[in-house]
Amino acid sequence: MAGAIASRMSFSSLKRKQPKTFTVRIVTMDAEMEFNCEVLDHDVSKEEPVTFHFLAKFYPENAEEELVQEITQHLFFLQVKKQILDEKIYCPPEASVLLASYAVQAKYGDYDPSVHKRGFLAQEELLPKRVINLYQMTPEMWEERITAWYAEHRGRARDEAEMEYLKIAQDLEMYGVNYFAIRNKKGTELLLGVDALGLHIYDPENRLTPKISFPWNEIRNISYSDKEFTIKPLDKKIDVFKFNSSKLRVNKLILQLCIGNHDLFMRRRKADSLEVQQMKAQAREEKARKQMERQRLAREKQMREEAERTRDELERRLLQMKEEATMANEALMRSEETADLLAEKAQITEEEAKLLAQKAAEAEQEMQRIKATAIRTEEEKRLMEQKVLEAEVLALKMAEESERRAKEADQLKQDLQEAREAERRAKQKLLEIATKPTYPPMNPIPAPLPPDIPSFSLIGDSLSFDFKDTDMKRLSMEIEKEKVEYMEKSKHLQEQLNELKTEIEALKLKERETALDILHNENSDRGGSSKHNTIKKPQAQGRRPICI
Repeated sequence: MAGAIASRMSFSSLKRKQPKTFTVRIVTMDAEMEFNCEVLDHDVSKEEPVTFHFLAKFYPENAEEELVQEITQHLFFLQVKKQILDEKIYCPPEASVLLASYAVQAKYGDYDPSVHKRGFLAQEELLPKRVINLYQMTPEMWEERITAWYAEHRGRARDEAEMEYLKIAQDLEMYGVNYFAIRNKKGTELLLGVDALGLHIYDPENRLTPKISFPWNEIRNISYSDKEFTIKPLDKKIDVFKFNSSKLRVNKLILQLCIGNHDLFMRRRKADSLEVQQMKAQAREEKARKQMERQRLAREKQMREEAERTRDELERRLLQMKEEATMANEALMRSEETADLLAEKAQITEEEAKLLAQKAAEAEQEMQRIKATAIRTEEEKRLMEQKVLEAEVLALKMAEESERRAKEADQLKQDLQEAREAERRAKQKLLEIATKPTYPPMNPIPAPLPPDIPSFSLIGDSLSFDFKDTDMKRLSMEIEKEKVEYMEKSKHLQEQLNELKTEIEALKLKERETALDILHNENSDRGGSSKHNTIKKPQAQGRRPICI
């Protein structure tokens, strides 16, 4: 397992002592060592100092089972992480973010918002440049997504976070594969991939999916002659696969990798040796001890945090109680002031209550007086309304009487005209008789009538009567006098009606008006049109007929 657990070391300084002999000082995070070694068949730069990178030659199939010691696990984690960031191992973008979160957990420990503030990963190299360039995202956006997953890893120790990183990385397609450029018998350029599971043939443009694979348990023999390499499958029915490499040295390296990976592949499927069992037992004991230590530290940390929280809570409660006490004192002072104010207000309120009681009694008396007044007002209103109704009836009767008198006057005028016409005819008849021959009177002459009585004469078949001018004038004057008196009486009555209406208008309740009341008011406002006025219009206009 020694070859399997060799790992990348940090930068190492080297001093040249003699040709091809070097003193190497190796510095890691956990150890420092120095030893002499010779470098053969390598082109070493003549510039000093010379930097070497020590990498694992053989990759484990299952990192959790095979990486026993913690230092080995840590160094292998650094190697795989470097290869992913340098894009020697392809990693999808989403897996890159997840791996980055485990790397942050391994370096910084549990996430603490008060410590790990925005921008704390600005100087960290956590994602492959290919992934960063693939998306239009700012470094802050990447940091936000990494931190979101990083916060979920709380409670994991450094070795646990590194192991989770390796468990994800070992499932990547290019994990642990060493690629070599080869050609088959036809001269087609291909890639040979050697890893812990077997040999794989790839298209040069596709290093993720092999065209054909040879698992170690299905390979019977591997050999090379000069630049030609031969792979003999265990199944004799399958043809032997031959290919050529560019250099003899490459064939040697391929053969070394094949032998080492095959040996480890077979060893993994056998029972562990006593030495390995002892190493694993020691590792488990050490892991259990560290786990117990971590649990103890976690409990102590939890107890300390609880104690700090309790202390903070007590301090907060003490401060709150002080504030409450201060507020209570202030409230007490305010209460005392309020009590004094309330006592004063109570006294004032009592006096006001007495005044209000007195005013209430006065208001009650006033209300009784108003009610009595209202009752009298209602009675007066009803009397006024009754008077108005009687006045309207009287006006209507006077109007009818006026019409009747007018009709009688007209009839008298007509009779007068007829009498004058009869007188005229009688005079004409007398004149005709006077022009005839005279005959001796047959009857005695009647006695003369009084001067104030109209004379009647019967001549032939005609009856005539005569009125004196003085009688007609006297009759006309009486008629005119009656008209004038009636008009003055009607005018005076109308004035009384208007005055009464004005007096009662203030007592009217508008909300109780009926539709007829409203129509009446509208007619009055338009000029006092009524049924009687409508009837009188044809008489004033020469009795023209009304067309409906």
